[in-house]
Amino acid sequence: MAAFAQSAPCWVDVQLADLEAGKRFYGGLFGWTFHAGDGMPFADAYSDGELVAALAAKQDGRMPTTWGVYFSTDDIRASVAQVRKAGGHVITDPVRAGAAGILAQAADPGGAVFGLWQAGGRAGFEKWNRPAAFCWTEVHTRQPERVDAFYEEALGFRGADIGLPGATGSTEPFRIWSPPGTEPGEDTAVGGRAVITDAFPAMLPSYFLNYFAVVDCDGTAEAAARLGGRITAPPLDTPYGRMAVLQDDQGAAFAVLQPAEPLP
Repeated sequence: MAAFAQSAPCWVDVQLADLEAGKRFYGGLFGWTFHAGDGMPFADAYSDGELVAALAAKQDGRMPTTWGVYFSTDDIRASVAQVRKAGGHVITDPVRAGAAGILAQAADPGGAVFGLWQAGGRAGFEKWNRPAAFCWTEVHTRQPERVDAFYEEALGFRGADIGLPGATGSTEPFRIWSPPGTEPGEDTAVGGRAVITDAFPAMLPSYFLNYFAVVDCDGTAEAAARLGGRITAPPLDTPYGRMAVLQDDQGAAFAVLQPAEPLP
């Protein structure tokens, strides 16, 4: 069982109104196969026989249709206490997910929701940073200073500020996160923080955007549209590769990245 560094992203899942439609969409987009939970309204997703994510049927129609990310912790109760101390909000106190592990859900001071995962029989992904698997996460917020301080205190992230080219050619502020005990920088980064500017509608809440690695960004974006999804940000070249922001056919947002360096 793979072990994840403290506070590293270790899992993603998506909440959907129609689980079977979700299987068709992501099976067609990424080639995922699925194994249904034993009598439970969810399905584990596999790429080349390795676990990559889960699809879950929403138990309440008021729940958002969204991809969620979980960060690894060796002591979930201590992590939950640290979230509260740092000014976050605990949505779900630690609850056991059978023999797989223990999970909790929280929101940062800007309102972005994330999960915490203490491994039991399941550490998290079996495949990541490879085609058709998770490769990056970033929080988008209107309160960068407050949110930066929160993640540094709550999860122990060490940050480094960089500038990324924006769609209009301007440089946009961005902060990369490295796990506790590492030297902050691009070589150790596991996620980041972007700023929601005034160019976006005021009602747009803070959120996490999760990325999946692909070998052909443009082809994947076209396939998403063909499968009934939407291209919300068309393919764009960045210093790290070509990326696009998409929605599935039920409205859950995610991004795809064709890394500048060839994928293994």
